[in-house]
Amino acid sequence: MRFLDSSVVLASLHEAEPHHDACNTLLLQGGRALYVHALAEVFSTLTGGTQGLRIGADLAHRLLRESVLPYVQAVTLDADEMMSALAHARARGVRAGAVYDYLHLVAARKAGAEALVTLDVKHFAALTRQGDPRVESV
Repeated sequence: MRFLDSSVVLASLHEAEPHHDACNTLLLQGGRALYVHALAEVFSTLTGGTQGLRIGADLAHRLLRESVLPYVQAVTLDADEMMSALAHARARGVRAGAVYDYLHLVAARKAGAEALVTLDVKHFAALTRQGDPRVESV
């Protein structure tokens, strides 16, 4: 199974993104998973005006519901899993915004993914450890 980072989901929804076609194809193939928090990250980007995007919340919600969720398995972390992940992050020196990428890796490991696919390979490369899914670009 391949696990999708929010950057891949966002590119699949944004036709002007240089990796749109590859990301959209990857998403539509099905059999993919993502950390449920990626939905909030994509929603925030779509509605927040970053990366030259700013669409209405209703449209962003509909895009996620109709163009993403039918094709992915959403993976969650319960409170104990989250606290364990945060303890490991603390011990490894993962701080600030990097903790969100780290949590994507934790969720990918939980899902048994063989690869985490992202447009931000550098962000994940420093966070991986033995037993983590390989990090690859589209």
